Amino acid sequence: MVRRIIEIDQEKCNGCGACAAACHEGAIGMVDGKARLLRDDYCDGLGDCLPTCPTGAITFVEREAAAYDEAAVLARKAAALKDTAPRQVPPSGGCPGSMAQALRPAAPSPDAAASQDGAVSHLAQWPVQIKLVPAEAPYFSGAKLLIAADCTAYARADFHRRFMRGRITLIGCPKLDEGDYAEKLTEILRRNDIREVTIVRMDVPCCGGMQRAAETALRQSGKFIPWQVVTLGRDGNILD
Repeated sequence: MVRRIIEIDQEKCNGCGACAAACHEGAIGMVDGKARLLRDDYCDGLGDCLPTCPTGAITFVEREAAAYDEAAVLARKAAALKDTAPRQVPPSGGCPGSMAQALRPAAPSPDAAASQDGAVSHLAQWPVQIKLVPAEAPYFSGAKLLIAADCTAYARADFHRRFMRGRITLIGCPKLDEGDYAEKLTEILRRNDIREVTIVRMDVPCCGGMQRAAETALRQSGKFIPWQVVTLGRDGNILD
């Protein structure tokens, strides 16, 4: 059948892997440091991957292709959940900016007293965007997880000390990002030994999407994980 399907320009692809992370069906994979459409019948033609590509390498085309097979996609996902072996960090052929790594919190600099309050970074891993972070990584083992809306760190001056310290941080914006975070968050909770979850959102309607995705992931994970929601006002005050 002739239908709409994605096409990836290998010359334009920089190997960042953002499209593979955004594809909920698993139709895109990284092969020799480049993104490739693995199976036509995994691609639903909706294009969640398009806005994530920084180089414009992905476009829609109309061509002869197998029909989208939802049953095959679900079967692949079920098989993936049974695979509990730790995953390796992507090879160096990928985008260096999306390579998973643990970070050591910074120590106060000698001139910290001259800064605003001697604040230091408490970011414990990279990357931090929900769509870019791997579903499995060593830093998730026994971790306390912070799931935060992008704007929260700008609303509250002590965000690092108050919320990020001692936690693995994941951020996103449900209004600006395409798709739902629930599936990715569910994978992270299922595949790793997460001790607790803190959700920090703003007191605006669009942030409800972040909270709903996290709550859905907690339910779907099949685990009992202590969790809490913290809501910030636009002045940075904690409302509940």
